[in-house]
Amino acid sequence: MAANKINLKKGDFVIVIAGEDKGKKGHILKAFPKSGRVIIEKVHMIKKHAKPTQRNPQGGIITMEAPVQASNVMLFNEKLNAVSKPVIQIREGIRVRVCKKSGDEL
Repeated sequence: MAANKINLKKGDFVIVIAGEDKGKKGHILKAFPKSGRVIIEKVHMIKKHAKPTQRNPQGGIITMEAPVQASNVMLFNEKLNAVSKPVIQIREGIRVRVCKKSGDEL
């Protein structure tokens, strides 16, 4: 199986472009490059039943974010109020991630 290449990182501000949560925006909390998935804050919320533990003595139903396919999200530029792709440019001998449309560093 070929490795999935995702060009999104933890902390990037993205918008969901497909699926149940289409149009929702948020920051990436965690990225899983091998499976091609990302967890976005307050997007794709699921309910999980938890047993009582020392950390959570009450147990119960917990609401948490679930991973979303990385192909269903796109980098969002707040200045332009539009989606864009991240591109790697070499500036002064250093690789820098840059917004393709505006040229701003990410």
